[in-house]
Amino acid sequence: MSSWQIVLVGFAAFCAGAMNSVAGGGTFFSFPALLAAGVPPITANASNSVALWPASLSGAWAYRKELARYKRYLIPMGIVSLIGGVGGGLLLLATQDATFSKLIPWLLLFATVLFAFSGKISTWLRGAAPGAPSSGPTALAGQAVVSVYGGFFGAGMGIMMLASLAMAGHDDVHEINAIKNLLSAIIYSVTVTTFIIAGAVDWPYTIIMLATATLGGYWGASIARKIPALWLRRFIIAVGLVLTVFYFYKTV
Repeated sequence: MSSWQIVLVGFAAFCAGAMNSVAGGGTFFSFPALLAAGVPPITANASNSVALWPASLSGAWAYRKELARYKRYLIPMGIVSLIGGVGGGLLLLATQDATFSKLIPWLLLFATVLFAFSGKISTWLRGAAPGAPSSGPTALAGQAVVSVYGGFFGAGMGIMMLASLAMAGHDDVHEINAIKNLLSAIIYSVTVTTFIIAGAVDWPYTIIMLATATLGGYWGASIARKIPALWLRRFIIAVGLVLTVFYFYKTV
């Protein structure tokens, strides 16, 4: 591990922590940085999940009061998230590095488009699916798909979950965000455990990222109200598009 690799990965994780605390999209920085440092794709994805995992736990804890009244609803959704997260993590570990490398640009493109149109998607779904929140078959099936995707890759999972929860009948932004944070924490926790047990984590890089992502999260939270969210979202989308084009070029 050379000094430039340490600086690259550490700075990217700092940016990822800051972005996740402000507007999301941190994976667009940290995951490609690991690839650039020479970490194999599968290991890079696993290490990135472990490095950004603490942020998901803190986000869920911050909304504990809002979640208290949804205990009965969250139990089946949590079980589905747990099973789907394990399934997605195992699917990643069963995938060859060469195969995953070919999927990277498509996954980045999907996540970027999803992030770019997240507001319109959520608004449309909230208008198309009025009614009380439900944990019926449709909601559970939607959460299962999101959980498997999150365990396999992760980037864009939050946006997918927002859409899924809107389809389930949630129309309050704070309510949706609270449930999303908890279910995301469950998915990340089980996939991280799966990756660690399987020995798929590059610990030297991961430890560096854990430290700098935490610092970035604190810094991002402190300036969140000073920077227009619209410009942050535009910056993340631009980064996503540039990385998508770059990795499509690499796979040609």
